Amino acid sequence: MGELRTELLRGEEIARHVDAVADLRITVFRDWPYLYEGTREYEARYLDVYLRSPRSLAILVWDGDACIGASTVLPLADAGAEAQQPFRDGGQAIETIDYFGESVLLKSHRGRGLGVKFFDLREQHAREHGLSICAFCSVNRSADDPRKPAGYIGNDSFWTHRGYHKEPGIVASFSWPDIGEVVSTTKPMTFWMRDLGAAA
Repeated sequence: MGELRTELLRGEEIARHVDAVADLRITVFRDWPYLYEGTREYEARYLDVYLRSPRSLAILVWDGDACIGASTVLPLADAGAEAQQPFRDGGQAIETIDYFGESVLLKSHRGRGLGVKFFDLREQHAREHGLSICAFCSVNRSADDPRKPAGYIGNDSFWTHRGYHKEPGIVASFSWPDIGEVVSTTKPMTFWMRDLGAAA
């Protein structure tokens, strides 16, 4: 494992390494709790919103020539309808919110502070664009789902330590095929939020 290099790409620049981000998402989200049966076609549709937004940011981490981590963010006003809808339904001003897409990191490189770095850089992005609230969502899976690995520990404690709060009343609906399936099914995803002006 060599020295890691971080690269920041904005808007159309992301197209240079969109395949690397897609491959990471397909690999990492195949695991619990997403169980994502990824395809390049799905990824192209999903990532296109970042390429079309001049205010988007992709954070890529490289180990030599291998992209081992990636994280994305863009103003919620530039995001897809699935992410915006639960806020619109609640009468919230989406113009104040920065939307964190995902953080994906290969298992071989976890535990080195990269998750913290992803949050730091995305919160900095929010401040640069005058956005006071950061938000992301995580998939809801049943606690007794037989596919859940024994001893699984989620990221709730890490997110809470960062100052994020789960908002059970703000739930988005995203669709993707689970492992072994070819048809996408809808999954509820609950938002976590942080007001950057409030104490963590």
